[in-house]
Amino acid sequence: MSLLAVVAVMTIFAIMLLAVAPSIQQSVQREKELESIRRGEEIAEAIKEYVVFYKGAKLPHSMDDLLEGLPQGTKKRQILRASAAVDPLSEDGKWRLIRPDSQAFLSFAKRVQIYNNGILPSSPQFLDKYAIPLVNIINTGSESETEEADDAEIEVVTDNTPFIGVASQSKSKSVIAYYGIENHSKWIFMPLFRGAGAGGATNNRRPDKNRQPVANRQIPQF
Repeated sequence: MSLLAVVAVMTIFAIMLLAVAPSIQQSVQREKELESIRRGEEIAEAIKEYVVFYKGAKLPHSMDDLLEGLPQGTKKRQILRASAAVDPLSEDGKWRLIRPDSQAFLSFAKRVQIYNNGILPSSPQFLDKYAIPLVNIINTGSESETEEADDAEIEVVTDNTPFIGVASQSKSKSVIAYYGIENHSKWIFMPLFRGAGAGGATNNRRPDKNRQPVANRQIPQF
């Protein structure tokens, strides 16, 4: 009888674990995604500092350019932590580098505009030149046309290219939304589009019934 009681308890315990496993997995995934956003936003800020320092004349070509820092007298001023250079969502930890002339850059700009009620937020000083190519094409297309990423949009380049932002190599559907986007490969972290949007400079994300708005966690706002 004692053995049967132990087996019954263990069975009940196993069933309970199976019931809570999806919730635990989702919680772990959420934290990884939030960490990815934090690191991506840190890289976006480092890119901005790099471009502003060189007065818009050049972009970084590798993550090492940001990790090395910027000249400051006889020393270097650090603009990026080593931990931020690692993508927690990709298997090899490397970020995709997003060129300003890439399809991924254009598609993300469209998604931001659609999410922001048709307005593309402005860019910081020295970065406008990289947003100019969007002017004549950003108003085309609809939300449905930007839902799926094609192969050109998720091109994997991790080194030796001028980049304006970074994105994860992961193509998985996300637990949380970033600018209303729920796919890791479509989250692009860049210093552009940081001006005031239609809903004001802060907390203008639409609420999601199943997800906590990213803006409530004080990460990227426009």
